[in-house]
Amino acid sequence: MAKLTKKQKQIQELVTANPGPLELAEAVKILKDFTASSKSKAKDQTVELAIQLGVDTKANDQQVRASVVLPAGTGKTKRIAVIAKGEKVKEAREAGAIEAGTEELVKKIEEGWMDFDILVAAPDCMPMLGKLGRVLGPRGLMPNPKDGTVTADVKKAVSDLQGGKVGFRTEKTGAVVHMPIGKTSFSAEDLIKNLQAAISEIQKNKPASAKGVFMKSVYISSTQGPGLKVKVEAA
Repeated sequence: MAKLTKKQKQIQELVTANPGPLELAEAVKILKDFTASSKSKAKDQTVELAIQLGVDTKANDQQVRASVVLPAGTGKTKRIAVIAKGEKVKEAREAGAIEAGTEELVKKIEEGWMDFDILVAAPDCMPMLGKLGRVLGPRGLMPNPKDGTVTADVKKAVSDLQGGKVGFRTEKTGAVVHMPIGKTSFSAEDLIKNLQAAISEIQKNKPASAKGVFMKSVYISSTQGPGLKVKVEAA
């Protein structure tokens, strides 16, 4: 058995001492305190939410996919590319897209350019993206109406995404929704607001065909910190 590092021992002890489920405010305080006391150079770490859902990911009518605007933002600048036509190209750039275009941008991506985090497309441009499926699909970058990345209002889409809009979906294995909800440098109040917004939106997207307990377990963690179980009703 591999020997645990000092930090791994600290995390293990912290999780053992706080088995949960914890109140949301208590879990957030533990994460922030742990990061503040850590000797790691990464003082500003991403806080992530992971929820085990009671859905059958093999059933088409039990897929959970949507988006939520986090009230306090994500703490991260996103590189957004937009495929649109005419005036919408200019609007996308003005809103903060790092790249926007039509056929020329599709060709650029097809040739290997992938220096973006999110791809937004206007509905009338979606037929062009068929050839990019094998490139975008595996990376989770194919635009989709359910998470707001296929829209006629590309200007608003870019603004929302830069302002804290985050897409979420159940992973293919494990029926887990995993998403960033801020940074450990955020105030406890802002992290709690973001967590509540995210959990509430996921609850709203419970498939009608899903039976039994929808949210089986909810955990929050930081990049180099512990994973803490929290109470669903705390949201």
